[in-house]
Parts: sequence; structure tokens; C-alpha cells
Amino acid sequence: MNAVVLDAEWQIRPMHPSDIPRVAAIDRAAYEFPWTAGIFDDCLRVGYSSWVAVSMGDRIDGYAMMSMAAGEGHILNVCVDPGRQRTGCGRQLVEHLLEIAVTAELTIVFLEVRPTNTAALTLYRKLGFREIGRRPNYYPAAGGREDAVMLAWERTLS
Repeated sequence: MNAVVLDAEWQIRPMHPSDIPRVAAIDRAAYEFPWTAGIFDDCLRVGYSSWVAVSMGDRIDGYAMMSMAAGEGHILNVCVDPGRQRTGCGRQLVEHLLEIAVTAELTIVFLEVRPTNTAALTLYRKLGFREIGRRPNYYPAAGGREDAVMLAWERTLS
């Protein structure tokens, strides 16, 4: 896919292996338990739908990754540089993944999110995701483990 300009600020383009150091740095800045560069490399190698949000000056401000198979998608990770959070970057990345889901004729897209990540939960609900369950002790946390809220977005057929 070609780069898609979503507004005057971010361009969403495919993630390249050369982006991994910056993407991994964003992950480390945003999460207490970040992915390793090797995980990002593996995701690219197997062909997951992987995107970066680039602002003026070619700065990567966020990224999103989704796996797709058998008519379903699974958003694996969406992350925005902490200094750019709550600016619309995350929304644009998720909307881009949902556009890909529609184009690929996926019927449903799943994701997990920490219940303590209220900003993400609010965004996902505004975009049409609904809670379908919980995964107990899914995420590592400072005090042990944290559950995951499981969400699903279903494509409306017209």
C-alpha cells in the first residue's frame, strides 16, 4: 500500500525495518514492559500490517500493527510517543487499521487493552469497539499481573 495522508500533520506509511529503532524507543518511553526490537522485526518479517505515523520533518510519532487471517484481524499494538499522546495520532492509526480491515473484507477485528488505560478504552469505544470479555492476568504489571479487556469491532455490511 502507498502512504496515506490523513490530515495536515501525520502521514501514515508502511513500517520499514529501518524504523525499528525509533519504534522500539517509542515503545520503551510509553510502556513499563515494552516489546523488544526483535519482536518488531519478527512482525515485519511475517508480514503483519505495520504502519508508522510520520509528522513534519520525518519524525515517527507512533505506530500500529495488526495481524490478519481467515477474515479476522487482531490489533497487536498501537503506541504513540508520550509527548504526542492525546493529539489524534492514535486515533488516526486505529482508523487506518480499520480502513485496511474493510478493504481486506475482514468481518471482525479484536484487540486487548489494559483496564487501567482509560484513554485507549475511551478511544476504542468511540471507534465502535465493544467489550467481549476479559483475559485474566494477561499483562505483566509492577505488582504482578493485570487483566486485559478484550474488545471487538465488527464491520457493518451494507
